[in-house]
Amino acid sequence: MGQGMDPQGFAGPKIVKPLTTEALAAYKAAQDRAGVIYISRIPPGMRPSKVRHLMSSHGEVGRVYLQQEDAKRAYLRRKYTSTKKPHFTEGWVEFKNKKVARSVAEMLNAQPIGGKKGTRWRDDVWTMKYLPKFKWNMLTEQVAHEAAIHTAKLRVELSQSRSEQRDYMRNVELARVLEKRSQRKKEQGEEMVLKPLSRTNKRSSEVEGDVARKRRRDNDDGLDTVLGSIF
Repeated sequence: MGQGMDPQGFAGPKIVKPLTTEALAAYKAAQDRAGVIYISRIPPGMRPSKVRHLMSSHGEVGRVYLQQEDAKRAYLRRKYTSTKKPHFTEGWVEFKNKKVARSVAEMLNAQPIGGKKGTRWRDDVWTMKYLPKFKWNMLTEQVAHEAAIHTAKLRVELSQSRSEQRDYMRNVELARVLEKRSQRKKEQGEEMVLKPLSRTNKRSSEVEGDVARKRRRDNDDGLDTVLGSIF
């Protein structure tokens, strides 16, 4: 039974053996000999395996890294086009020999990708540059740094969105309270206007009644005077 494997067949923690002095020296020497080229544009639909295949025809290739397109752009592309596969925007290719990397970049830059007739990327053009004194660990540090910046930006945008949402809800609640208060004042104002009008109408009715009664008494007194003078 292999080390790090239990009887059930589940893999345990991997044991990493420290590098010997000779192995570490060989690794550093290999890194010093390697060279990296930068491809500023990846043709649509081209994947890392294809880039490796094309570059391998010019020399021994080490590592290949292609940067995927922005998440928002990828979402819009998948939503409004029929292409659902991931797209890549730029890439880095490591050659085992820096001299080969330099010559490949000088030879292929601004040249058609070529290939058999009818090949998808036959008429696309390479845009690449050799990066002197650039090592692969610099790329990994750069990628990690950019990922951290992207995460920080997302946090800021999310926090800002939450703050805007709270302000919006607060304004909606304030508008609702003000509208309710205005409606209540309006209703109270109508009641205040109606009450004086009702008292005025009642007083007018009383005055009109007194006037009518007085006229009837005057008419009766006048009639008695006329009748008295006749009889």
